[in-house]
Amino acid sequence: MEPTNQPAAEQRSALVLHINGTPQRLTLDHRTTLLDVLREHLGLIGAKKGCDHGQCGACTVLVDGRRANSCLLLAVAQEERQITTVEGLAEGERLHPLQEAFLERDALQCGYCTPGQICSAVGMLREVADGFPSHVTPATADPAVPVELSPDEIRERMSGNLCRCGAYPRIVEAVEDVAAAGADGGPGRPAARPGQGVAS
Repeated sequence: MEPTNQPAAEQRSALVLHINGTPQRLTLDHRTTLLDVLREHLGLIGAKKGCDHGQCGACTVLVDGRRANSCLLLAVAQEERQITTVEGLAEGERLHPLQEAFLERDALQCGYCTPGQICSAVGMLREVADGFPSHVTPATADPAVPVELSPDEIRERMSGNLCRCGAYPRIVEAVEDVAAAGADGGPGRPAARPGQGVAS
């Protein structure tokens, strides 16, 4: 009888992942998640392993400018995509407005979920700017006009990110501050591919 398992070398692929604007050349087992690549191969430990089932949001990153649970993404499927982690949100020594707002509002306690909360909020502000409705957005809302980010809107849109410490009120306030300042999510927008534009 022939063996059913492939040799280990055949279960790995060489690829380039674009992380925080830097190409990373890696050879990975096909089963490796993006979260494990970030933490174990690249030393980017901002994204946390919480539930490992895509239910807590602690591992949230931006993929082509959209928030995603990195624990559910196979790394080999992310080639050609732009991946932004919490470490890539700042511009040099200057923090992203949401990072500053979380500090100013004290929107954290143990801090374990905070990187995922911030990345999710960045993606959420971009979704709002791009006209995406939420479950609580009124049916009469004009899709051409960004919805007003009320506390209910923010809570609904951030509901995929859990905080066991219960810092939710301060998180909502931090997001409100940045939304009121007119920020649309900052770094991490997908780069235009050949023949494509990027929505503003």
